[in-house]
Amino acid sequence: MGTLSLLFGASLVYWVYFYVSRLRHSISEAKRSGFNYVVVPCNPLAQHWRLLFPLWSRLVRFFPESWWEEWLEIMTPDNIYWSGWKLFERHGEAFLVVSPRSRLLYVANAEMITHIVTKKEQFPKWAARYSILRQFGENVITTEGQAWRLHRKVTSASFSERNAALVFREAIVQTQGMLRGWIGPSETSSEVLRTVERDALRMALHIIGYVGFGLRLLWPGQTVPANMDPKQVKYASLQAPEGHNMSFVDTMLSVMHNMLLLLLTPKWILKAWPSERTKEAAVAYDDYTKYMEELMDDKIDEARRGTQPEGMDLMGSLVRCAYEADAAKRSNDSGNKATNLPVLSRQEIIGNAFIMFAAGHETSGGSMHFLMVQLATNPSVQRKLQRDIDELFGDSDPSIWDFDSKINGMTASMIGACMYETLRILPPAVELPKEVSRLADQPITMDGREYVLPKGTGIAIVSSGVHLNPRYWPHGESKIRRDCNDLRDFQPERWFQKSGLGASGVEDMAGADAEQYGGYAGPDTNAQLFRPVRGAYVPFSDGSRSCLGRRTAQAEITAMLAVIFREYSMELAVDEWASEDEVRAMSRDELASLYRRAQDKSRWTVMQAYSVITLTLHGEHHVPLRLVRRGNERFVDWVDE
Repeated sequence: MGTLSLLFGASLVYWVYFYVSRLRHSISEAKRSGFNYVVVPCNPLAQHWRLLFPLWSRLVRFFPESWWEEWLEIMTPDNIYWSGWKLFERHGEAFLVVSPRSRLLYVANAEMITHIVTKKEQFPKWAARYSILRQFGENVITTEGQAWRLHRKVTSASFSERNAALVFREAIVQTQGMLRGWIGPSETSSEVLRTVERDALRMALHIIGYVGFGLRLLWPGQTVPANMDPKQVKYASLQAPEGHNMSFVDTMLSVMHNMLLLLLTPKWILKAWPSERTKEAAVAYDDYTKYMEELMDDKIDEARRGTQPEGMDLMGSLVRCAYEADAAKRSNDSGNKATNLPVLSRQEIIGNAFIMFAAGHETSGGSMHFLMVQLATNPSVQRKLQRDIDELFGDSDPSIWDFDSKINGMTASMIGACMYETLRILPPAVELPKEVSRLADQPITMDGREYVLPKGTGIAIVSSGVHLNPRYWPHGESKIRRDCNDLRDFQPERWFQKSGLGASGVEDMAGADAEQYGGYAGPDTNAQLFRPVRGAYVPFSDGSRSCLGRRTAQAEITAMLAVIFREYSMELAVDEWASEDEVRAMSRDELASLYRRAQDKSRWTVMQAYSVITLTLHGEHHVPLRLVRRGNERFVDWVDE
């Protein structure tokens, strides 16, 4: 017993010594950097802290408030979106969070962000933060260096302006399919919509399935076309095909919904755990693996036969590239040329397919859902949007809308402003992980002052912070929140303002990467609207690691907005506070008061969003909506905020 006590005491002394010495070193490095810094007890990204935060937060409150008030908010999981600009207002536009085993720089300064994203060798992607995605295969997100160049080169070829037009057309078709499900066969349904988020995600999945993989996916109530290729039927069917437990669409939706659970939990635990959700996730994962292997085999067969399905068919293009290179090697027709073709392995192709499904589904679907909620919550904006849609399209049939002739007008109108504003206040990725090269310290400048970032320092580019930085954005006093500006508020009108705050957004920086890596290279916003300085608006990141699909996402979102709000209006459901009969009997003042309650609840609910993979609502949080034909509105045709 005495020996055990001695060992325990020695271990405790060693741990305290290690903890204190490492903390002193981290503080010394923070002081050397020149940045403001906050000392925290451990890495705020550590899983043990995040999982046990409810316990830790209660324990620390037994100590004097002065001991923890400065750092507890920083250590709160998922606080980045909720805090917004507040943390940076307190600690500076860039500050270090220091613990014994980590240094993490939080950044909401446009100049510094531009410096970081345009110098990928000095500030590479923080690969460790993405390592869990490798279990589906190496891909364009998980790789770095030469491997990343290969992945970027072969995947970016599919994201051309021509293919953005294809996305636009398919988004029109899929939005119409979603609308048919909402309004029912009578086209007069005014039922409360409680699955708007799931439906928007499903719509995004259908679009990426078609344009990225050549798959025609069906909405409930639709039937498989008689002339569909038999190989396509198993993916399109709403029933599970032979050898599977779930349909392809249900499998993909379940995998995306349970993504973090699948990435972090061993599969044998998922299968053994007595929970319906874990069991469903395990079944979905098994089915997903089978579907991807089968889809890969189908694409190989298409490459051998020389056939190509409709759509961008990203997976098919990767397979054809690999197949043609392999055939050239075997026939010895191309000599050394064949070995220079950029090709990916089978598992890498499947890995990139997963990323395209995940990114194309989560980011676009989540943004479309938030857009509909914001428009229902802000009736005057919805009315302005509809006026612009009427002016752009009149009574023309959406099937004849042309992307090339319409997209610039759409993004320069309230359609574009609503999209940009939603991505500003509700960015899909609230933080973008980078790190300082582990080879050397890196000098960096902010507002004319020189700083030094110690090698190996983690970096969080906080989009939800810089998007609310008042030095970069037109703003006034909030009409919704007391004693603060309106940068948290949904105000698309700010994008029509001209001021000295904006800039071209495309200026070069000395020493920036000169190499081109494919994908859409234009700005994220229309030149006719307000142009924030580069680095102040990063919903799709920036630089060489920016989102490949940002132009296709814009095509998707603008088409969805135009199709829905050309014929319909979106209102907040008020059933929580009043019945149909009670609403009919109300005066206009009473109706306005009722809708304000729904608006307050909607804004509160949206603020409960947090990021797992992307920023979304979770659990029981949702905003019920009601779709009504234009002319039949109860609220949004006259209510003002």
